[in-house]
Amino acid sequence: MNTLYFLFQQTMFFTIPLLIVALGGMFSERSGIVNIALEGIMTVGAFCSILFINMTQDVLSGQVQLILAVLIAALAGVIVSLFHAYASINMKADQTISGTAINIFAPAFAIYTARLIQDVQQISFNNTFRIAKVPVLGDIPVIGDLFFKNTYITTYMGFAILVIAYIVLYKTRFGLRLRACGEHPQAADSVGVNVYKMQYAGVMISGLLGGIGGLVFVVPTSTNFNATVAGYGFLALAVLIFGQWKPMRILYASLFFGLMKTIAASYSGIELLKNLGIPNDFYKMVPYIATLIVLAFTSKKSQAPRASGVPYDKGAR
Repeated sequence: MNTLYFLFQQTMFFTIPLLIVALGGMFSERSGIVNIALEGIMTVGAFCSILFINMTQDVLSGQVQLILAVLIAALAGVIVSLFHAYASINMKADQTISGTAINIFAPAFAIYTARLIQDVQQISFNNTFRIAKVPVLGDIPVIGDLFFKNTYITTYMGFAILVIAYIVLYKTRFGLRLRACGEHPQAADSVGVNVYKMQYAGVMISGLLGGIGGLVFVVPTSTNFNATVAGYGFLALAVLIFGQWKPMRILYASLFFGLMKTIAASYSGIELLKNLGIPNDFYKMVPYIATLIVLAFTSKKSQAPRASGVPYDKGAR
């Protein structure tokens, strides 16, 4: 039973950042803008927030410091996403090239700035954020051990973002207009929707969630940041496609890929897998092999928003 609890908790550590970042990508693509810059946005968000934690850990700690770091990660993500939005919307640039440029820029920026400020590339921090046990809730049989012990506030934040994303996308006027811009922007424009503003909003939301996702990925799994999020932004894109650009399906896809990532990272803590005698490198390849297999079988049936990736020209009909 302890192995089951361990496996579930580790899966949550990897699932939640995937969920948050993939939901961010969903908002961008639902508005008509492909955002493959999620990897770079995660990197910058993680860098700025971890640097903040490093610089304030002598005076701050615990959940207050983590919440402030989340806000900084979100702001950093929004700022980076604005570059992608401007290039894609105002300049009508190729969205893939714009996103790739940000992905190349982000780690270089993080490394250069870290060395400039601290003379080192790797930024370490004290992890004072783990919640050993949530009062009262942690005493509930089974559920308490799964969800309310050895956890992080970011886990609950991820599920809250999922609920909010679903409500915003399907139950609000903003969500209806956003989806209309991603499917048929000319029709949306004809009834008075400002397509450019909606696209900016979609990309900025993706930046906000991408930045948060970068921090959420680093905190539970490490005590230092070395200008990388281990390809998680690209994995989030796979989750987005597998989840068919829908919040609940994205949750299921995140759980699947989170489990694959857990197997790759924590197989040594699972007796059954450790005793199989399979080489370590095989386990490290599991998430990426799973990604290729899943996309190979599902990509033909994928139905992305029709106008996603196509620059919108207000004057064209």
